[in-house]
Amino acid sequence: MADENEPSTDLNAGGNPANATDGLGGAQEPLPGAERILNQEEIDSLLGFYLNDDEDDENTGIRSIINSALVSYERLPMLEIVFDRLVRLMTTSLRNFTSDNVEVSLDSISSIRFGDYLNSIPLPAILAVFRAEELDNYGLLTVDSNLIYSIVDVLLGGRRGTAAMRIEGRPYTTIERALVQRMIEVVLADAKLAFEPLTPLTFNLDRLETNPRFAAIARPANAAILVKLRIDMEDRGGRIELLLPYATLEPIRKMLLQQFMGEKFGRDNIWESHLATEIWTTEMEVRCVLDEQKINLQRVLDFKVGDLLMLNATPDSLVELRAGSIPLTQGRMGRRNHTIAVRVETSLSESTKRAIRKNQ
Repeated sequence: MADENEPSTDLNAGGNPANATDGLGGAQEPLPGAERILNQEEIDSLLGFYLNDDEDDENTGIRSIINSALVSYERLPMLEIVFDRLVRLMTTSLRNFTSDNVEVSLDSISSIRFGDYLNSIPLPAILAVFRAEELDNYGLLTVDSNLIYSIVDVLLGGRRGTAAMRIEGRPYTTIERALVQRMIEVVLADAKLAFEPLTPLTFNLDRLETNPRFAAIARPANAAILVKLRIDMEDRGGRIELLLPYATLEPIRKMLLQQFMGEKFGRDNIWESHLATEIWTTEMEVRCVLDEQKINLQRVLDFKVGDLLMLNATPDSLVELRAGSIPLTQGRMGRRNHTIAVRVETSLSESTKRAIRKNQ
């Protein structure tokens, strides 16, 4: 019979003490070979989930690896130059449009998923869907509420030095939409001029929307370029955001990947003029062919001095002018003073141009 003062110990099936404690009442170390189980807090830390809003928004763990693969897109150096040019053009055109002192600045150029952008648009706003005709695709231009009321106030004669009054809780009126549409058309015309040194593009306004759901021009997971422009008119102003999906820019991607070489997008006017001058002064040997015949090699080997070759050409037949083996044009042979001359009868035909390109 066990003594009442003797400490009792429960044994599990393996003969090991369960919930054994040391003399100070603390839990003992896990037994060798025992598997350690992670608690919920450690699992959340590993996966990068945080329920506490006070912690940093920076993702860690597996989530950061996944998200980094989704937002890492290639950089297009020439596109930055195009938008810098757009800022300069908009500064001038909006000054003429509003008859006010307008300052346009480029806030940022970033890559974003299209679905994330639609969810981040602060409402109310006006979204303009435009079409790039040469690229056969669409883009999106967003005008925020502050700029809408500022433009309406400026165009309708609002006094300077006072901020535009915002009226919440109602949709935009027909007059407000019409004035904003005129401003958007000015911006799209400047965008056409900004792309013109690189490639000719035409941006046509397709429609105006106030609900982002109706402005879906791409799939939510598709990548896009987001350009944020700030427009200031003294103490008034707002923001314009221009979004171009990568699918829209794909036909001109190679042009956008090239490095910037100067104000003329890589063109050197001095070198071009020098090259043109040298080409105009270059001498080229031109041959006049009266007739051609195919003759057996044996007959050619039997040629003797005094043999007569009969040509199929007549005095009125056209002769062919060639530069090397490339046919240029046709003419008629004659005489001017004591010199044999050829009068050109036809211009360079398309077949001649194709033959030149083929031999180059």
